[in-house]
Amino acid sequence: MSASPRQKRTPPPLDAARLDELALAYVARFAASAAKLESYLQRKLRERGWGGETAPDLGGIVARFVAAGYIDDATYARMKAGSLRRRGYGERRIGEALGAAGIAGDLRDEVRGGEGEQRRAALAFAQRRRLGPFGPAAPDRATREKQLAAMLRAGHRMDLARTMVHAADSAAAEEWAGEPDEEDSGL
Repeated sequence: MSASPRQKRTPPPLDAARLDELALAYVARFAASAAKLESYLQRKLRERGWGGETAPDLGGIVARFVAAGYIDDATYARMKAGSLRRRGYGERRIGEALGAAGIAGDLRDEVRGGEGEQRRAALAFAQRRRLGPFGPAAPDRATREKQLAAMLRAGHRMDLARTMVHAADSAAAEEWAGEPDEEDSGL
């Protein structure tokens, strides 16, 4: 008795109603920017094809979702920047991630963290990766250089990375990260 090989069934081409359903399901499941939604819809069109008579208006679908409040690039940018900052990433890396999500440059500048937030992000990264004073032993010069490189790859400025890696102990690093900046102190 031979079993017939299963054939993969190709889904039918998309129409306007199905494209709207896919867009709605995407924004219901994922936080997305307008550019990410449009990219997703383009990918689905490439995969399945278009069965409608006229070309699909992806910009119109995205504009409707923005008008309905399903997509808000400003909220997405604040959420994504905050999430990456809490994970310990620096401002350069956050800017790159927001740029890849299609967030405009002026909005990326608007969500840029202050000095205090940047210090706390550097501290979070050092703690998570066990760098500088958070490591098991005092690092030698070569180890410090590797740790400094890791912090730079994570998007931190050189001065922040150097201060964190060369901190005398964890208490000094935490005190440095907790110092208020001009924005925090109201100056």
